[in-house]
Amino acid sequence: MYREYGTVLAFILLGAILLMVALWLQKLLAPSHPSKLKQSTYECGEEPEGSAWVQFNIRFYVIALIFLIFDVEVVFLFPWAVVFKDLGLLALVEMGIFLVILFVGLAYVWRKGDLDWVKLRVKFARGRYHRIAENNAKHKV
Repeated sequence: MYREYGTVLAFILLGAILLMVALWLQKLLAPSHPSKLKQSTYECGEEPEGSAWVQFNIRFYVIALIFLIFDVEVVFLFPWAVVFKDLGLLALVEMGIFLVILFVGLAYVWRKGDLDWVKLRVKFARGRYHRIAENNAKHKV
């Protein structure tokens, strides 16, 4: 019984040893000439401007999360479609309910304006959004 655990332990130890040897060889053989240019932030061939600690707008993360949620949910349609004929009417009704819930969620996110890259209704806008908010306020009056 313990023989199987011994084999697993041997493979784990062998993997760890090989990893340490590879890292040690890389440290030993790789050239190391640090400079200010090599230590700077890489920006796709462009000269870096300002600090790398820039705060991004939360909207980018919200849109990415919304995309992930709907993308993952739609993946559930493929296995269902493969075995659709074998499942019958109950599976069709369940998938219809599932799709209605997805569409209600999409409508809610769309109505709330979370799919817009630039929200034009900004209450306390600063920077580049200040001008857009002012123009909207003028057009609404």
